[in-house]
Amino acid sequence: MPPVPDDRFELPEGVGPGSVWADRTGARTLVGRNQRGVEIPIGHGEGEINPGELLKLALIGCAGMSSDVNLSRRLGEDFDMRLWAHGTSDEDQNRYLSIAEEVQLPLEELTEQEIATVVKVFGRAVAAGCTVERSVVPGVEVTHRVLGADGAAAQRDQSEAR
Repeated sequence: MPPVPDDRFELPEGVGPGSVWADRTGARTLVGRNQRGVEIPIGHGEGEINPGELLKLALIGCAGMSSDVNLSRRLGEDFDMRLWAHGTSDEDQNRYLSIAEEVQLPLEELTEQEIATVVKVFGRAVAAGCTVERSVVPGVEVTHRVLGADGAAAQRDQSEAR
């Protein structure tokens, strides 16, 4: 796929690095694209991802990327991580009021203090480095929880990171 859309429409003035676009493919369906050739079917049908899911993926993708370097220092270069985002939109207000993020990490071999440090590092890295969350949070409450680190110290450390 070329790094710019086809010529059905004139390119807007602001097109540059980081620009993305979406082309309508049918009723309430689109294909989102980036300049590196990635295509994402957007909609509510089979094999499509809806905009709310994209928002949640953007948040957890950003959280994972923002925390990766710092977590690898504590968990090893090839550590496993899975991030989740949960939340449904409020139909009356037609917006997300909150999105809960959870991260799963290999904590089994760590002490309680090491787990508390991982939780703190994760929270601080996301707060400092996640552009998506920093853009969304003024309007949507986004919470984080490191699964398996449910002690009071872990929750306190997460709150201090904000």
